[in-house]
Amino acid sequence: MSNLDLDPTPTRCGGEADTGPVKELLTGRQVRLGESTEVRRLLPNLGRRMVGAWCFVDHYGPDDIADEPGMQVPPHPHMGLQTVSWLHEGSVLHRDSLGSLQTVRPRELGLMTSGRAISHSEESPREHARLLHGAQLWVALPDSHRHTAPAFEHHADLPTVDAAGLHATVILGALDGATSPGTTYTPLVGADLTLREGAHHRLPLEPGFEYAVLSMTGSVDVDGVRVEPGSLLYLGCGRRELPLLARTDGSVLLLGGLPFEEHLVMWWNFIGRSDEDVRQAREEWMSGTRFGEVHGYDGRRLPAPELPPLPLKPRGRVR
Repeated sequence: MSNLDLDPTPTRCGGEADTGPVKELLTGRQVRLGESTEVRRLLPNLGRRMVGAWCFVDHYGPDDIADEPGMQVPPHPHMGLQTVSWLHEGSVLHRDSLGSLQTVRPRELGLMTSGRAISHSEESPREHARLLHGAQLWVALPDSHRHTAPAFEHHADLPTVDAAGLHATVILGALDGATSPGTTYTPLVGADLTLREGAHHRLPLEPGFEYAVLSMTGSVDVDGVRVEPGSLLYLGCGRRELPLLARTDGSVLLLGGLPFEEHLVMWWNFIGRSDEDVRQAREEWMSGTRFGEVHGYDGRRLPAPELPPLPLKPRGRVR
């Protein structure tokens, strides 16, 4: 789960939730990921930085990679966050500085907690499926856990919720009584909702959470708003249920959580609390200390981009 911008902009995050229900449709910007994958970046977005603790959302594919190498992301560092690998088609081979080696397949959870420091690589296996389609998601760690020991989890079997024309897989957190085995550090939810054409449901929600819906495939109305693939509908707080209507067969990701009150600075693949945090992390990645080494990837690790000369201070709640 990577931000490979060559000129990343420091982003001030935290405490920007709307207190009531809203319907704010966001479109992504195109960003190159590695050698051959292009993604649509939905978060952070102009005017919207986070949804609960979810702070980074990319959607990619479906891409035909039958005659291509597919995803090829060299070793790179992370701190202060968790990454969530979520696929609908294809597979991704994960390696990290803990020695983890795991192929993540469709609707399996690959969850990496960077904590104080980790590095990893991601690549399509040499023998891979024709199509690659998925989402890359980050969760910001609260201050009490941002220096925790790094870890990697793989969960092939996740809990589900079923209703007429609706199949929900709980990625993280809990939904309608089903709880994911993935480790979380703040109250949140991530769920993959697959709907058959004509399905009409009112999904139960937590009124204290803020929510957003990312469209993966098909055409689904979310509280009366048509959400097409590659777009994100921010929904605010204060909802007890969410109306869904499938115009075609489709799939969306539901992301939510308690509004994240802490002040953050996010730059490249680091989340800190100050300009000094990210500058020190960059220096330690470039010097080869702190983040460990990824073994087995056929290629060099990524150098960090240059930081802007002026410091950036974290921002608090926006009203």
